[in-house]
Amino acid sequence: MGELPKGRVLGVDAGTVRTGLAISDTDGFLASVLCTVKANGLRSLAAEIKTKAEENKARLIVIGHPINMNGTLGESSARIHRLADEIRAICDIPVTLFDERCTTMVAASILNMTDTRGSKRKAVIDNLSAEIILQNYLDSERRK
Repeated sequence: MGELPKGRVLGVDAGTVRTGLAISDTDGFLASVLCTVKANGLRSLAAEIKTKAEENKARLIVIGHPINMNGTLGESSARIHRLADEIRAICDIPVTLFDERCTTMVAASILNMTDTRGSKRKAVIDNLSAEIILQNYLDSERRK
């Protein structure tokens, strides 16, 4: 099993309206929901993510990378690459992209099982997706 460097990791599920954030424990073992941020444009979103990463003393920012199911990259992928570049330009914390395929489907399944509907569902799905992305990243790093 791989040994992760100590310190918190910030997970990001960047949507076009809302962006869910999750944070790991200091051992990099467990992800939990942090918050949702809303920002107008990539620069503003990058600044919000930087602030949350610094406030939580993150050593790494992991952004969900929307790869198409067939492995190709589309406009959503290009947007995430631009967001990562914006964060790198204003922040000293390293940024990495992590495949988020099926994350929203898993989050939706969990919300279906808990009968979370309507506006409450919209409020939590981005956070839950960020938590799943981050937990998948942490698990994959431990397996290396």
